[in-house]
Amino acid sequence: MIENIPNIKHTDSGNFFLLAGPCAIEGEEIAMKIAERIVQITDKLEIPFIFKGSYRKANRSRLDSFAGIGDEKALKILKKVSDTFGVPTVTDIHTAEEAAMAAAYVDVLQIPAFLCRQTDLLVAAAETGKVVNIKKGQFLSAESMKFAVNKVRESGNNQVILTDRGNMFGYQDMIIDYRGIPVMQENNCPVVLDITHSLQQPNQTSGVTGGRPELIETVAKAGIAVGVDGIFIETHPDPANAKSDGANMLHLDYLEDLLTKLVAIRKVINQF
Repeated sequence: MIENIPNIKHTDSGNFFLLAGPCAIEGEEIAMKIAERIVQITDKLEIPFIFKGSYRKANRSRLDSFAGIGDEKALKILKKVSDTFGVPTVTDIHTAEEAAMAAAYVDVLQIPAFLCRQTDLLVAAAETGKVVNIKKGQFLSAESMKFAVNKVRESGNNQVILTDRGNMFGYQDMIIDYRGIPVMQENNCPVVLDITHSLQQPNQTSGVTGGRPELIETVAKAGIAVGVDGIFIETHPDPANAKSDGANMLHLDYLEDLLTKLVAIRKVINQF
C-alpha cells in the first residue's frame, strides 16, 4: 500500500519508510530547510520518505501555546514542499470538516492519538480517498485498534496505516509495549513507531510537555529490531527554540547518523 502513495520513492529498497519533519509548520523557510535536508539523507540511504508537519496544533495544554501560522498558509507550505522536492506529505486533522480541506494539499491524513476513536473524523478522512494514518491512543490497547481500522475500511477506504506512540505510564510519562507492533500488524496494514512522541513527558506542572530525546536512538533501534514497517520522527534544526514539542524532537544534525544505524539494523533483520 505504501508504494501507492504519490511521489514516494525507494519502495523497493527493503527499508522501513519514514515520516519525518517538524512538529508544526512554523514558516516556509524553516519547513523547506528541514525538508531539503531529510530528502538528501533519505535519497542517500534509499528510505521511502513522507514529510510531516502539522498545519495546526489543536491539542495544547495552555491557551498561550503556539497553535499555528494559519491553516491555509501552513497547508500551502506543505504543498510547496511536495512540489519542490517531489515527496508526499502528511498532516493531522482534528474535525470531520477539516478532512476535505487538508486532503486538497497533502497525500496522507493523520488522525491524532486522542481522536482515534472519533467515528465522524475517521469516516470523513476515509471518504477523501487519501491514505489515513491512525495514531493509537495512549489509553488504548493494540488489540482495540482493529475497530478504528474497520471504521476506515467500512467507509470504502483500504489505505490505512497504524502508528504506535506509546502508552500512558502514570500521569507524566509514556512507555512502549513492543508486543503491540505485531498485534497491530495482524490488521494487514503497515505499522509505524512514533519514536519522538513515545518519549514525551506530558502533563507537566508548567503546562509544557517534556521529553527524553536522549533515548531516541534506543527506542528507534528496538522498533526496527521488532519489525516495524515505518518510523515517525519529529526533527528540527533548533529544538530548544521550536514552537511546539521541542523537548522531545531530534536535532536535525543527528538524523543522518541515526538513520544510517537503523538501515544497518534493518538489513540484518531482513535476513531472518
